Parts: sequence; C-alpha cells; structure tokens
Amino acid sequence: MSNKPTTAAKTTVTRDVAKLDVETGNVYESVAILGRRADQISVRIKEELQSKLEEFAMSGENLEEVYENREQIEVSKHYERLPKPGAQAVQEMLEGKLYWRRGGEEKPVAEAPAPKA
Repeated sequence: MSNKPTTAAKTTVTRDVAKLDVETGNVYESVAILGRRADQISVRIKEELQSKLEEFAMSGENLEEVYENREQIEVSKHYERLPKPGAQAVQEMLEGKLYWRRGGEEKPVAEAPAPKA
C-alpha cells in the first residue's frame, strides 16, 4: 500500500493541550488547523482506497455472482487499520510537519503544492 509511514497512535490518546497551542499560541486556532488537515488526510485516503477498489469492480454484477475476493478484503483491512486522520494531523503538528498561513503571514503547511510544470 502506498500510504506514508506514520507514528500516529491507532487508538485514543489523551493529549496535553499546552503542547497543542505551542505552534499557534491559541488552542482554538490549533484545533481548527488540525481539523482542516484531518479533512485533507481523509480525502487523500478515501481517494486512494477508491482507486484501489475500482480494480476489483465488476461490470454487470448479479447478487448471485458476488464472491469473496481475498485481495479486496486485504486492501480494505489495511485501510481500516490505519490511524484516524485526526491522530495523523496531531502527530504531524507535534513533529513540526504542519504548515499553514494566516493573513499573509507565512507559517510551516501540511503538503506544499506540487510545482506546476
């Protein structure tokens, strides 16, 4: 699978709020940034999963013809075991990998846009 390796927790972890607002100086702004980043991660994962599951799509499926496909099940299980997007966003912020902009002010942003060719 082509997901980036992450050290994000796969289960619920209690976080120290004081560590979350170190970057921004405001815990509410940090939470807003984390929410936006989690949405980006969620969309990326969903697109990857959809593209991989399209390989298994069959045209003209009948209910009687549906069978168990082990490869498809393994792909689905892999994505189910991934850390939640919110946990990945928090981990990125704690590691200093998140970047954002605030009103013309340049700050460290999640994934920099690819250069246009």
